Amino acid sequence: MANKIVLQNKEKMDYARREAMNSLKTNLSFCGDDNKVILFTSCTPNEGKSTVTMELARSLTEDGKKVILVDADMRKSVLVGRHRITSENLAGQKKLDDVLLHTDIENFDMIVAGPSVPNPTGLLGNAYFSKMIEELKAAYDLVLIDCPPLGWVIDAAVIAPVC
Repeated sequence: MANKIVLQNKEKMDYARREAMNSLKTNLSFCGDDNKVILFTSCTPNEGKSTVTMELARSLTEDGKKVILVDADMRKSVLVGRHRITSENLAGQKKLDDVLLHTDIENFDMIVAGPSVPNPTGLLGNAYFSKMIEELKAAYDLVLIDCPPLGWVIDAAVIAPVC
């Protein structure tokens, strides 16, 4: 059974951030309804991709979308630290219900990376991860995947084919 969590450190968006999210949501809507899995990465750490991913997810739920954010940064998860979340990892050893976290925001669920693992690229590129993404596509309007910076590790490129 999925766990319930209360997200910590939720910031209220100011006008500029709200407008940026509205612009991003509008641009995503022009991509078509069949594009349900969106990968977020950056070149280097600390460019704000995890913040943007989280704020986009929250903003999409305000529009009535059912959204899941998958934290695929198995090396250094910003979301785990920022929101003080503990969970199992994405290693494919647990059922989806065991790693799924229902947040205190309606229609917003998460799967977090969990503890560091020795071979994240191998885990993210395996059949278990692809199968999980297919299940999430069937259950949610949008699947947002927060990946580590592509300029530092190859993980986002490994995940990209399922997005």
